[in-house]
Amino acid sequence: MNQRLIAAVIAVPAVLALIAVALFDGLPFATFAPGGTIDVLGSDSNEAEVVQVDGHEVFRDTGQLRMTTVRVSPAGDPPRTAYLSLGELMGTWFDGDDAVYPYSSVHQEGETAESSREQGAVQMATSQDDAVYVALTEDGIDVPQVLQVAAVTADLPSEGLLEVGDVLTSIDGVAIDDDVELRRAIQQGTADEPIRIGIERDGEAQTVEVTPVEETIEGRQRLLVGITPGYDYEFPFDVEINISDNIGGPSAGLIFSLAVYDTITPGALTGGARVAGTGEIAPDGSVGPIGGIQQKIAGAREEGTDLFLVPVDNCADALGAENGDMTLVRASTMHEVRVALEAYAADPSADLPSCEDVL
Repeated sequence: MNQRLIAAVIAVPAVLALIAVALFDGLPFATFAPGGTIDVLGSDSNEAEVVQVDGHEVFRDTGQLRMTTVRVSPAGDPPRTAYLSLGELMGTWFDGDDAVYPYSSVHQEGETAESSREQGAVQMATSQDDAVYVALTEDGIDVPQVLQVAAVTADLPSEGLLEVGDVLTSIDGVAIDDDVELRRAIQQGTADEPIRIGIERDGEAQTVEVTPVEETIEGRQRLLVGITPGYDYEFPFDVEINISDNIGGPSAGLIFSLAVYDTITPGALTGGARVAGTGEIAPDGSVGPIGGIQQKIAGAREEGTDLFLVPVDNCADALGAENGDMTLVRASTMHEVRVALEAYAADPSADLPSCEDVL
């Protein structure tokens, strides 16, 4: 038997085995697909207003502010249990609105479907509070705030030392006022050397020593203590955003903020138009990038949306999406978007902030 024939005899079964694995055992990829949209200015399935306000006059209008969602293939424990077959991946690949990504770029190591839901719920709650804060301050309403622990990550240094609700006051004796100062102070530390975190718990001042660990995140070495910071606000009146518990994450923050602002101020912010969008909102009103922008644009396009609000850092990807007749509006801050929507309401031909301006 010659060498080529021997090689073929060995190779063919191996190739067939690989094909069988790809077809039936799955490959390490995850998928994004367009999800549904929800009009935050509208009502839920029980005819209750999504944005509910108690203690302040409300103003309802006929426009729409639609939050957008993405359907992401779930995480698995172990990850292989969530891998997708070659047939599933090929079907997604050839759908123009869907996307395929390496599993490790979508789901973190050790992530499960349950942990993903829990994290998403925390992020949703935090984003709603931040959105209400931004909306009220945009209307000139004073809202006192304190920085606190919003979540503690299991198996990282803060577990068992810090608790959800702890007010964060200092790092190594230096006062901190916001999450930017907190993150900067942590990064100035040294891996495996404890830092002193000043907190208030149940009204009492304490100092807790936490030893950060170093991990590579998006190609950069970062120090982690294992907490998610958030803000606790003293709102002068009650605002609730009623969204299904099945929806998580921070990416609806911008839409929430605009919807609350529209509800507590006279006039129709949208001018009666159908507006959709996405973007994480920070307490200073800046709009952060999100994942799945092209799938969110596709979901809004199917709803016949007029305008789509795009976080500035997502603009390049957004311009590659099939947006149909929708106008893509750049979103750098909530204030910029609010002014743009007011201009559009007054004149639909107004010159609006564009993603093309940032390329």
